[in-house]
Amino acid sequence: MRIGITCYPTYGGSGVVATELGIELAALGHEVHFISYSQPFRLTGRETGIFYHEVPVSNYPLFEFPPYDLALASRMAEVAEYYHLDLLHVHYAIPHSVSALLARQMLAERGKHLPFVTTLHGTDITLVGMDRSYLPITRYSIEQSDGVTSISSYLKNVTVENFGITRPIEVVHNFVNCDVYKPFADDEARAQARAKLAAPDEFLFMHLSNFRPVKRIADVVQTFARVAKQLPSRLALIGDGPDRSTAEWLAHSLGIHERIHFLGKQDRVSELLPLADLMLMPSEMESFGLAALEAMACQTPAIATRVGGVPELIQDQGTGNGVNGLLFPVGDVDAMAAASVALLNDPERHQAMRKAARKTAQDRFCSTRILPRYIEFYESLLSQ
Repeated sequence: MRIGITCYPTYGGSGVVATELGIELAALGHEVHFISYSQPFRLTGRETGIFYHEVPVSNYPLFEFPPYDLALASRMAEVAEYYHLDLLHVHYAIPHSVSALLARQMLAERGKHLPFVTTLHGTDITLVGMDRSYLPITRYSIEQSDGVTSISSYLKNVTVENFGITRPIEVVHNFVNCDVYKPFADDEARAQARAKLAAPDEFLFMHLSNFRPVKRIADVVQTFARVAKQLPSRLALIGDGPDRSTAEWLAHSLGIHERIHFLGKQDRVSELLPLADLMLMPSEMESFGLAALEAMACQTPAIATRVGGVPELIQDQGTGNGVNGLLFPVGDVDAMAAASVALLNDPERHQAMRKAARKTAQDRFCSTRILPRYIEFYESLLSQ
């Protein structure tokens, strides 16, 4: 198949999933064309079977805000026609599904059919789409899509409830390449890599996000500060964003800044996550929890919040005996810290949870299990 993919090419989860999907599809022999305003950050430009098409946006002085959605629709139609695309797959409803709808209509005028799939990722539904300015067009573009998928059952239910969607929505969970995201096979190699971040007798915590307020970076620092009073430990923060300065200020005010590594944006997080003992993910909302899944595949269990679609990934009934991770109410940094200390002080339980985290990723969320579902979904649309 020849598939066009549009996403936000930044460090958000929707862009990560869309890019990884394109890479996996190309590895299976499909031809993938990314259409966006810049190249997705996880692409190197050297992948076989992957092509990138930039969307130029006019800066004409009349436009206070450049009309990206119109430029995107025009570029989608061009790429689809020039490269004979079979379908478009757009990630994040606003404005990508609207642009795809316009592209489909433009090509229909010339007798060409271009079906498109919309994947709902989270804030496009729970935040942006719920804005009264966008709700009608978001609902319309979802209803007009040839196929709609959601990254969790939670998000599907929210979409149906808040938008009154009547068309079918297929739940296709996020995924991870378990051959890339995996624990170190060699303990000595892991120890050498880990030495750059923590001493052998120190526990290593990690957090990975785009540092937006919804990720509650301050809670990450507060949780770690409580742990650091009881255990020799370090914290590595991967990513960047608007709340980084808040985290830096808080770390200094709590006197723990020398124990925290601000690593910034990293392209090869699969090499960092296996070094950690625990992942901290105290988000206010997660429609799925991709960062937790990536860590779990690396045999690093997550201390997370019981929100959104996270319970579809992390098994913890609230008794403190989580199978592959632990879940807590939003903002309960005391409980998250206490549970982290208790878990790390129990090496046997910690090791069992590490193995369970990896097994969950392998059994349910590896790309080898999720990719066939996307391909089957595409083929069902094209056969109609």
